[in-house]
Amino acid sequence: MVGTEQGTRARRARTAAALLTVTGLFAAGCTGHGTPVPADDGRGQLHTERPDSSPPDTARPSAKADGPSVLAVKIDNVREARPQTGLDSADVVYAEQVEGGLSRLMAVYATKLPKAVGPVRSARESDLELLRQFDDPTLAFSGAQGKLMPLINRAPLDARTPEKASDAYFRGAGKVVPHNLYLRPKRLVPVTPGAAALTNGFRYGPAPAGGTADTSETVHYPAARFAFTWSQSRKRWLVSMDGAPDVTADGQRLTPATVVVQYVKVRKSAFHDFLGNNTPYTVTVGSGKAKVLRDGRAYDVNWKRAKATDGTEFTTKDGSPMNFAEGQVWVVFAKAS
Repeated sequence: MVGTEQGTRARRARTAAALLTVTGLFAAGCTGHGTPVPADDGRGQLHTERPDSSPPDTARPSAKADGPSVLAVKIDNVREARPQTGLDSADVVYAEQVEGGLSRLMAVYATKLPKAVGPVRSARESDLELLRQFDDPTLAFSGAQGKLMPLINRAPLDARTPEKASDAYFRGAGKVVPHNLYLRPKRLVPVTPGAAALTNGFRYGPAPAGGTADTSETVHYPAARFAFTWSQSRKRWLVSMDGAPDVTADGQRLTPATVVVQYVKVRKSAFHDFLGNNTPYTVTVGSGKAKVLRDGRAYDVNWKRAKATDGTEFTTKDGSPMNFAEGQVWVVFAKAS
């Protein structure tokens, strides 16, 4: 990780925002269907852009004026959403199970803000627990189930939907609604937060002793599959999803330095999607087992997060801290047996 920007930040009092109505950009970003539609560019002009287009110089400052924290973005991960944009710039990528056994990603940015990120999709209840380990994070998402929005608005985070920050979002070419909503990160977080904002407890450094040689691991969800293959030449893990190599919109292979398969409880939440499917709740507070992949080896470790405001500690069998390799980390939450 790079960057050492630090700064104190005071928590700002918030007034609970009104429920998002299922109209306009929210409807298109969360549950809408159809053909591409133009988006407001923040200056009253409607247009459709390509995801890799540079943001104009008129970007307005975020409402967060008391110091930057991490930016977390909910990323669409169905086949229709791929290839994604800006995912390779994230410091951490979390993968969780959602309705129908599919997967969704949360990308966390601290040391680098790409020009665009997406496609952006809706939030889930367990995101609130996962994000408590960061200090006043900004959460970018397309919307959420109506009854969940009051919980999001009361959470200690800066919730930024297209309705609240229309100038930060745009519709990209080449994909249909709802898989074509993109974010300009610097419209929400104009100052790169820096490595100090990554308060999730991860440690980086030399690999511990032990481990076993391992060049391929696969994680199965009911309707999704992640595979990680070690590349000796790149010294990175090559990501595949649902049997296909995972690349960015500009053709670059996704290559994290460390992969964590974290075994957690996955229970039913109180919420459902518009088809009536129950939303799984991924429990990230507690303790359990994990497998850490780095440098072509696998380490069976323990994880612990005593309370939501704590980061997650990973320790080897002898109780020593588990160091991650420098670079991007993927955390795939898998259901504990």
